[in-house]
Amino acid sequence: MSTRETRDKTRAPREKNRPTGGKPGANKSAEGRPDRGQRPPGNQFWLYGHHAVLAALENPKRKFRRLVMTADSAAQWAEALAAARQNRALPDPAIVDKQEMERLLPPNAVHQGIAALSEPLPSPTLEDIARASEGQAHAVIMVLDQVTDPHNVGAILRSAAAFGVLAVVVPDRHSPEETGALAKAASGALERMPLVRVTNVVRTLDDLKAAGFWVAGMAGEAPKTLASQKLSGRIALVMGAEGEGLRRLTREHCDYLVKLPMTGDMESLNVSNAAAVALYELVREREFG
Repeated sequence: MSTRETRDKTRAPREKNRPTGGKPGANKSAEGRPDRGQRPPGNQFWLYGHHAVLAALENPKRKFRRLVMTADSAAQWAEALAAARQNRALPDPAIVDKQEMERLLPPNAVHQGIAALSEPLPSPTLEDIARASEGQAHAVIMVLDQVTDPHNVGAILRSAAAFGVLAVVVPDRHSPEETGALAKAASGALERMPLVRVTNVVRTLDDLKAAGFWVAGMAGEAPKTLASQKLSGRIALVMGAEGEGLRRLTREHCDYLVKLPMTGDMESLNVSNAAAVALYELVREREFG
């Protein structure tokens, strides 16, 4: 399928007309020191773990307020830090012990001895991504319909970066904020994969259609598998929420509903696992037919 004349009769319904278009503050302990896991002031948050932090150090768009390391991590990543400093100004790292590091971060944060207090990245617009796709015969944008678990969104960002996706689109509401947990799950991909926040998923799907994208929604009850549909060209792949799947209006605004073949005892996959399999299938189809 590469032209609009080849639409399958089993595609999902669609509209005929398309538009063109922490609060600051922290709890104090009895000694007057901030409790562990306090919320940083304003919209700042802690990145932690060496993949997340080192990727952020290399990203000129990422703004830092503090950088903390244990002595062992400072020695281990001295060369990487020096290389990052050649390209941008960075705060001097504070050397802290493990207990101080854990006091600064959320409970159970797997920090690996390195953390950075940072601000969220500027969010690109859908128009930015559409312009970036101009002239590309093959392109994939992933749309998440109320996927709320930060670990799932982070893992999807990682898969999206691995398979050459242009951007991941999420709604402003009912999706996780940029946090250390999300960045840790993304393993550096948060710095490389554009994360676009939109106010209305349905309107976004219409805008993507107007920009020349076919919209394919993943649904377990779909009549065809993603492989048998043989999608090609410019694709917006829509994944539904954990458990509930695609919402009704989202489904109705898809050109196609497709599924992954499930041949075992499980009825479904975790949304991040399903996203990875689906993206592989799209790349396999494009590269190998």
